[in-house]
Amino acid sequence: MSEWLDKLRVALGDRRYAYQTTFKGPTAQVVLKDLARFCRAHESTFHADPRAHAMAEGRREVWLRIQSHLNLTTDELWELYSGMPKGD
Repeated sequence: MSEWLDKLRVALGDRRYAYQTTFKGPTAQVVLKDLARFCRAHESTFHADPRAHAMAEGRREVWLRIQSHLNLTTDELWELYSGMPKGD
């Protein structure tokens, strides 16, 4: 089990590196700015129509995933996605 968890942590670190490589540089900043607007990164996703609200929440979830991979350490991502502390 420990070997399997170690492989998952390595894969998570590799994925984090891929996100950071993809979203690095001036062109990536243009894309991130557009995604922030489209995903309602800095505003409420509330909508009276439950379907529209669910769609906006889905977009925001994508934004939060990207931001997590850009701003959190591999250990922090591990805790977030696995529900297990770093030492487990």
